[in-house]
Parts: sequence; C-alpha cells; structure tokens
Amino acid sequence: MTGGELLIAAALDAMWGDPRRLPHPIRVIGRCIAWLDHRVRMFCRSGTSLRFAGICLAAGIPIMTYCIGAVVIEEAERFAGWLGSALSIVLASTTLAARDLWDHVRAVDVPLQAGDPPAARKAVAMIVGRDTAELSESEVARATVETVAESTADGVIAPLLYLAIGGAPLALAFKAVNTMDSMIGHSDERYTDFGWASARLDDLINWIPARIAAVLLMFGAGLTTGQLERVRNGWRVFRRDGSKHPSPNSGRPEAAMAGILGVKLGGTNFYDGIVQDRPVLGQEGRGAEPRDIIVAAKIMVAASMLGVVLAAGIRWLV
Repeated sequence: MTGGELLIAAALDAMWGDPRRLPHPIRVIGRCIAWLDHRVRMFCRSGTSLRFAGICLAAGIPIMTYCIGAVVIEEAERFAGWLGSALSIVLASTTLAARDLWDHVRAVDVPLQAGDPPAARKAVAMIVGRDTAELSESEVARATVETVAESTADGVIAPLLYLAIGGAPLALAFKAVNTMDSMIGHSDERYTDFGWASARLDDLINWIPARIAAVLLMFGAGLTTGQLERVRNGWRVFRRDGSKHPSPNSGRPEAAMAGILGVKLGGTNFYDGIVQDRPVLGQEGRGAEPRDIIVAAKIMVAASMLGVVLAAGIRWLV
C-alpha cells in the first residue's frame, strides 16, 4: 500500500464510514469468533482446555485474516493492477472508524443539547458496555468522552499505524485481535480462561498506538483550540494518571483527554448491575458536561488527521 492509497482509504472512511448494508470484513470476523466460541465449548470443559483453545484462537484468527487479505489482494493484482489497488484501499478503509465514531458521538450530543436525556442514554448505550439507564447528563458526557479518547487509539490511530507498516492485511489482522478482545477478552467467569490470550494480545499490539494516540490528541487539542495550556495540562495528567487505569493502554489517551478538557474521567460504573470503581483520571478537574462531548470529538478528528499524515509519511519514507 502506497502513501497515496492510504490517504484515499482515510478519505473513504471520512466520507462514508461503515455502510451498514454492505458486507464488512470485521462483521464477518465477529461471526466467526462467535461460531468458534460456541463450538469450542462443546468440547472444552476445563479451565486448562479453554485457555489452550483461547490461545489457538488468538493466534489463528489474526493469522488467517492476514493470509486471506494478502491472497485476495494479490490475486486481484494479478488480474489487473488497478483492481488490486482498489481492493486494498477499500479493505483499508474498513479498518478505520473515525467517521463512525463521529456519528455515534453526534448521536449522543444532539439529544443532550435538545434536553432529551433518555434519547442520549439510548445513544450512549450503543458505544459503551456499562449500564446506561440511570446515567445523569454528566455521566453520559463522561462515558462519551472516555469512549472518544479510547476509540481514537484503537479505532483510528492503531489501524493507521498497522496500515503504514503492513498494508490492509496487517490492519485487518489487528482489527481481528481487537474484535476478539471486545467479544471474549473479558475477566468474567465465562471468558476468564477462553479470552485470556485475546485480551493479552490486544494489550500488546495496542501498547505503542495508545501512547502515540495520547500525544496526537494533545497536538489535536492545540490545533482545534489554540490553547497551549490545554496541551500542557494534557501532558501533565497523561504522565501522572495514565498508568492508573486497569488497562495498560486505555488510560493513556483517557488521561490525556481528561487533562486537555480539564475534567475528571473514570470513577464508578455499573456493569449488569455490578459496581466497578476505577481510579479517577484528572482528579483536580470538574465533572464532565455535555459541552465537552463535541470538543472531544473535534479533538479526535484533528488527532485522526495528524495520524493519517503520520501514517502516509511512514509509507512514503519506506
């Protein structure tokens, strides 16, 4: 994949996002994971056997995804060079989620601004895993801002970097791991063994992108707000609080965003009625407010554009 092709892929994502009526490789991967999850449990009963099966799945799905992507693009190129390039661009665009993230955030922001908290809660439930039925406006805003920060890393910057390193096949393999983590990489009783390897692999492959994303969010804040103090505060909270999050990666962009906006992120959440207390990032900040949502979204867009430039530059250099 050339730098120009990467730019076109990013432009396609910005224009159309994820058309729901068209086939999408990530949805296909998700169905495969769900099918394997069901089948494995027919044969594996013990924790040891489930963990071994999970390791095989964590290795096999991304390898298979990479190979299929590479072979399909190579065969298309043999048929016609332009067809291979076009297919590579389309597949690359499916690994990026900037437009979808913007649309989801707007779906939360619009009803909040219109004074319709129930609709905002319904919209935020589409992008977070926590219970949302009883969230206040401030809690809806916090959940949305946290999702913007985290998804900037694993939904935009990480796939861009993997596109720069290995083209569409490697970015698809990354998304396969990311999908496994979201589906089975949980620490509950059902997935603590089977999803262990997927969760650890996702931690590994997101380690560098999460930290780059945090820095790009700071630069994006500088570009969108023109306030150097926001950048400085983002860096300070990033360095101080980034490691407090239970995830080795999610806390980095979330801490940066907390500092940039001057808000508190983290704290108490409910999952299926069970309370989870997480460290507060940006303790000295105020509570998140609805107005912070669109600011965070604009910063995400700026950071994404910087990520596209960085990724395309890497392709042109190598």
